[in-house]
Amino acid sequence: QLRLVESGGGLVQPGGSLRLSCAASGRSLANNAIGWFRQAPGKEREGVSCVSIGGGRTKYAESVKGRFTISKDNAKNTVYLQMNSLKPEDTGVYYCAQLRLGYTCSGNGFESSKYDFWGQGTQVTVSS
Repeated sequence: QLRLVESGGGLVQPGGSLRLSCAASGRSLANNAIGWFRQAPGKEREGVSCVSIGGGRTKYAESVKGRFTISKDNAKNTVYLQMNSLKPEDTGVYYCAQLRLGYTCSGNGFESSKYDFWGQGTQVTVSS
C-alpha cells in the first residue's frame, strides 16, 4: 500500500520561498504521475501542478506558472514542489496524490477524482 507524506510547509512572508516534499513509502513512485493540490479556507481543492511518470513533463496552474517548479526524484521516491515569489493567495493546505494509471498530467492533471493515495497535507501560510 502506497503512503504519501507531505512536509516543508510553514509561515513565510510574501515574496519568500518554500520547498514542499512528498515522500512515498510502501512502494515506488516510479510508475505513476504525481500531482500537487491545495485547498484554501472556504474554497474547493484546486490542482497546482503535476509531474509525469518519468519526470520529464509537467503541468502548472496558471496562477503559479513561472513561480512554482515540480520535480520527481524516483531514486529518492520523492516529489518536490519548489515555490518562489509566494503570495498571500498561495495560502492553504497542500496535498500530493498519485494519478491513477491510464491518466496523464496533460489530460487529467487537475482532476482530483483521478487521484488516490492522498497525503495528510502540509499547511502553507503566506503573510506579513
